Amino acid sequence: MAKQAAPRYKPGSRSRKKKQEPRFQPMRWLRRWMLRVVLLSVGVILFGVGFYAIVNPQTGIYMKQEQLRLGSIDRQWVDFDRIAPVMARSVVAAEDANFCAHWGFDMDAIRKAIDAGSNRGASTLSQQVVKNVYLWHGRSWVRKALEALITPVLETVWTKRRILEVYLNMAEFDEGVFGVEAAAHHYFGTTPGKLSDRQAALLAAVLPSPKQRSASRPTEFVNRRAASIRDGAATIRADGRAACFED
Repeated sequence: MAKQAAPRYKPGSRSRKKKQEPRFQPMRWLRRWMLRVVLLSVGVILFGVGFYAIVNPQTGIYMKQEQLRLGSIDRQWVDFDRIAPVMARSVVAAEDANFCAHWGFDMDAIRKAIDAGSNRGASTLSQQVVKNVYLWHGRSWVRKALEALITPVLETVWTKRRILEVYLNMAEFDEGVFGVEAAAHHYFGTTPGKLSDRQAALLAAVLPSPKQRSASRPTEFVNRRAASIRDGAATIRADGRAACFED
């Protein structure tokens, strides 16, 4: 039996499917890159916050700027358990009385500040730590946005005790004088662990204007503020608002 010849395909008898080149979709490309930027930013924030939860920060942008401007600064790190408890209570009473109760933002203080037409008093110790350690000083929407992003992460990862420890070691108490160790020596010739109630209140009273106020030569205003802070420190100890950072 003769083999049947295989059919010949004529050109054009079957349409060949062409592999279409994918079209560039700008919106998809933009979304993809935005997602990458967001994930990278989240990763950087988590790493930075987690790193300083364990390692003591040695400087910040503002501190570095002051060092360059002045030539040198006075600052030595001191662990929290070597600071007089009244110093920690005085700073909380002066700057953030609801420190143990909020999650990084004191909404009551923010509302009161808005009603009063001022932003003073709305910034918590947690926000100030974020500014001192990770960001720069000055008023800008970019810095405020970054502060708002990092603060809740800081409150989640760090303990309240750690936040207060870093604040006390990064805060400016006089021109070129940073941290409570340098401040105790600078103003009173003593160590942070030996600060009296009055001395602790005076140091807290120079905040947030250390270049205009002095703890060793207090004005009438600073003396009044220190007296109020001293009472406030005793109050938050008695009513339990210092429990989150005291043993």
